[in-house]
Amino acid sequence: MEGKHCSVNSYDLLKKIRELTRSIIEDVCNDRLPALYIDQFSSYCTGDSGNCCCSYDLPKGKEILMLRKESQARRWDVLLRVLLIVQQLLQENKHGSKRDIYYMHPSVFKEQCVVDRAINDICILLQCSRHNLNVVSVGNGLVMGWLRFEEAGRKFDCINCPNTAHHIPIHVEDVEDVISVAEYILVVEKESVFQRLSNDQFCRQNRCIIVTGKGYPDVPTRRFLRLLIETLRLPVYCLVDCDPYGIDILTTYRFGSMQIAYDSKSLRIPEIRWLGAFLSDYEKYQFPQQCLLPLTAEDKQKAGGLLNRCYMEREVPYWRSELQLMLDRGIKFEIEALSAHSLTFLSENYLPSKIQEGAYI
Repeated sequence: MEGKHCSVNSYDLLKKIRELTRSIIEDVCNDRLPALYIDQFSSYCTGDSGNCCCSYDLPKGKEILMLRKESQARRWDVLLRVLLIVQQLLQENKHGSKRDIYYMHPSVFKEQCVVDRAINDICILLQCSRHNLNVVSVGNGLVMGWLRFEEAGRKFDCINCPNTAHHIPIHVEDVEDVISVAEYILVVEKESVFQRLSNDQFCRQNRCIIVTGKGYPDVPTRRFLRLLIETLRLPVYCLVDCDPYGIDILTTYRFGSMQIAYDSKSLRIPEIRWLGAFLSDYEKYQFPQQCLLPLTAEDKQKAGGLLNRCYMEREVPYWRSELQLMLDRGIKFEIEALSAHSLTFLSENYLPSKIQEGAYI
């Protein structure tokens, strides 16, 4: 599916939209009940059956949308309205956000999630990625470090001020002339940690590129990171909180998200390595006892769900072991707990020693 996405252009998509709508109209005119066959994708399965056959680019089945079913009539309505908006964006070479689309018919859509689902359905039907539809996300990601690139004629020169944050471009397909003298890429979960490293001038002392998605990464952040890895061929490490939600964010980078599983192959980062924080870091670096926090009921539920995902056992068993240890001991801690030693301990001691010693999994 990745290869198909790369070759998609507006002309091809508009042709597919015309063919799809013509097929629907012909069915109606000939007293046939229109039906849409939408491939179903999944980033993972759960359970202990041992019969996992998950694939990142192959559908697991099909969902059939029948216009005659009253329960599916509203979904048809939403999908066709969104398809009409997408057609207009492509014809006029304009871009819009999912939120823009929602506010074009708020009384009909009622909820943002139904628009999101319709966009995903359209991507699957047209065999494309969301950005191919000219539907863009509001980017949250930040980048700094030894990097220079252009996006639609604008120059981003991070190298001259490697500790200055730049917003990750929304139109990643327009990024070109990527140049770097960095030795590795560091992905950090939280903006607060990103700012800590910026304040400590980490990139001036260490030739690297630092990226943050400010929590769960959006699509532009993951696409930009994918572009950097493919272009620069650098090792990439990830630093997240030592808690189930931090590990879930890590798996989103590594395996993709269930919400847009149909596009996981072009978004996932199989090269990413977990740099920390590990539960063993608490003992190794001798944090004060007060830095440890008990797992909440929500934490335990999240951990249980993660442990049941097929890829945890199949592809990253060491990650699973760390998560199981966390659940068994019932404790967690944040990256900021490293500041118990000193504000600069993260940048001057923890990260350099981890990378130099190869202390990642």
